Amino acid sequence: MYRSRQKRWSITPLDVIVLAALTAAAVFVVLGIETKVHYRWNWSAIPQYLVRYDVQAGSWTPGVLIQGLMTTIRLSVWTTFFATLIGVLMGLWRVSPRLFQRMVGATFVGLVRNTPPLVLVFLFYYFLSDQIMPLLRLEEVLHRQAPFIQDMVGLVAASPTRFNSFLSAVITLSVYEGAYIAEIVRAGIRSIDRGQWEASAALGLSRHQQMRHVILPQAAQRILPPMAGQFISTIKDSAIVSVISVQELTFQGMELMAATYLTFEIWITITALYFVLTFGCSRAAAHIEGAIRRSPAWVGR
Repeated sequence: MYRSRQKRWSITPLDVIVLAALTAAAVFVVLGIETKVHYRWNWSAIPQYLVRYDVQAGSWTPGVLIQGLMTTIRLSVWTTFFATLIGVLMGLWRVSPRLFQRMVGATFVGLVRNTPPLVLVFLFYYFLSDQIMPLLRLEEVLHRQAPFIQDMVGLVAASPTRFNSFLSAVITLSVYEGAYIAEIVRAGIRSIDRGQWEASAALGLSRHQQMRHVILPQAAQRILPPMAGQFISTIKDSAIVSVISVQELTFQGMELMAATYLTFEIWITITALYFVLTFGCSRAAAHIEGAIRRSPAWVGR
């Protein structure tokens, strides 16, 4: 049975040693940068790239790094949504009794997972942005809309001038992450005991009814925790689309570094922002996993 009470955090001598070693390593790196590289730290310039005061608007507005962070969040959310749709479909096809569907699912997963993501980014970007998007004329359609509609699109996705690049990035990451979600779904379904299939078949349920009413509700409890981890992985993988000028956090950091030469300050700040985002998501995922394990279906396991 799952223990509802977690052990309290306790500091051991090993923790103290590890913390001291990390602190010493950080001090050594900082001193080495100052003495050997002759680098002058300038942390006072970083806050303006996080938040700044807009004199014309008379209020505080997000700086370029926070804007990049918000783009990363939007990109990750949309990618997770579409990747889940692709992954669930391919995962179901991977366990389908039909040979054609199993072959399509296996081909998709094997091809995508064994292709470097950077290759997928350039392939989808140049094919979609240069060939398909001009035919659809999405940016032209958005430019003809009312200003408040353009603002709404910019709030939930990207500005009309950068919508094609954003959409290409979402599609690329959705396909890439969808291959991993497909394996999560397949493993979750395969983990259900064979007796559940036999019992539901004995009740006269069709395969569709078995999957919908018996197998998937049980598999969902095992799928959700790794799905939460996959969302965290999506946040980190989103940095790769900086190569196609999507203005997410990594791209904004590279632009700032080229303009200000504050190499270490900017990259340390970006690392901290990624850490805060991913660590917050990991704690939320741990909470979700704990809630699932405390559910009645897990009692006695």
